[in-house]
Amino acid sequence: MTTKAIGKIDEKNPLPSSWRWVKLGKVIREAQAGFACGLRDPQGIAQLRMNNLDTRGSFVWDDVLRVPHAANDIEQFLILPGDVLFNNTNSTELVGKSALFEGYVEPIVYSNHFTRLRTVTEALLPDFLASWLNHKWQQGVFATICNRWIGQSAVKADKLLTLDFPLPPLPEQRRIAGVLHEQMAAVEKARAAAQARLEAVKTLPAAFLRQVFPQPGQPLLPGWRWVRLGEVLQETRNGLYKPDTYYGTGTRILKMFNIGRLDGAWDLSRLDFIELTEKESAAYRLEEGDILFNRVNSNELVGKCAVVDSHTAGAVYESKNMRLRLDSAKACSHFAATFLNSSGGRNQIEKRLKQIVGQATVNRSDLDSLEIPLPPLAEQRRIAGVLRQQMAVVEMARTAAEEELQTINALPAALLRRAFNGEV
Repeated sequence: MTTKAIGKIDEKNPLPSSWRWVKLGKVIREAQAGFACGLRDPQGIAQLRMNNLDTRGSFVWDDVLRVPHAANDIEQFLILPGDVLFNNTNSTELVGKSALFEGYVEPIVYSNHFTRLRTVTEALLPDFLASWLNHKWQQGVFATICNRWIGQSAVKADKLLTLDFPLPPLPEQRRIAGVLHEQMAAVEKARAAAQARLEAVKTLPAAFLRQVFPQPGQPLLPGWRWVRLGEVLQETRNGLYKPDTYYGTGTRILKMFNIGRLDGAWDLSRLDFIELTEKESAAYRLEEGDILFNRVNSNELVGKCAVVDSHTAGAVYESKNMRLRLDSAKACSHFAATFLNSSGGRNQIEKRLKQIVGQATVNRSDLDSLEIPLPPLAEQRRIAGVLRQQMAVVEMARTAAEEELQTINALPAALLRRAFNGEV
């Protein structure tokens, strides 16, 4: 889409009577690109990079790099309060995110991934400009007009400055900018609270498991005993290895990403299928009550497991997973899988990890040696049932918290759209 076409899209919504269309370059006094520097100096000057600007129009100060004072003409690249930084180079999805600079604890410069914009102050307020740039980013305008290379996209200054800009009188800009500032502050407060609620919900599974399973140094309850997993395993089998043979039809094959999180949940949002012989299907078919154990993954995720249910029974599984079939007369698969996903189980698994070509793995002998605290079978089933109910409630709360956060995260785009449609 051309810049001219973008202007026509804006003009479909008539401007308020006191507003007028101008080319952005007419109200920008200076558009100065930053400088590249691969050198580091702990005593040097702070330099903003792409990661120091988030997608909400705010600067992130917890990881600021320093470059030598002599790296370039530092004075030319200082950022002053009232400057607007436009992220001219990034991924296609992120190019164009912008922010108003309101000051820092020390002098600071910026990399060549940014363009510093200084406005004609008698015509355009910097905070109004920063809001409009983020509005255009939310609309995907910069993703449309950027030049794309492998892994990187860029918006050249000439394309940016020829965009059509809706210009209200200064008092109206000041009023709108003030309203947006207040609204965005309220959104950020709500977002932080929603994020805190989500993080609190995420801690619940571990808290429930700590109530059930003994912690290091704690004695077992009467009737409980430590057993090695190998003592209650009836069978184990690594999955199928058939690279590049997955299709849209055939038998469902569960991969490592289908074992969702370290709480025994399934993630069936993406499924692959495979054509198999009858013999292969029989050998690798999952039955209800089997445990699918992820034996190859990153250090943090290897060992996650889930119990096969009515939704996953009948599927087969890839080689990075292992099927554990327990002796049902000795152990409840839901109880055992829950322990393996608990901190006690994770600690034992992590001690047994082996590294192969950048990935961690656990083999059959490692699993056989894992120690599980087992109560009588009836108690295992009772505890597993209670935990499943608790985890179901947690999953509902987690989904609700994620949906709340998603709704809040969509608010800035809606507020900016209203503001630049003259509806504020």
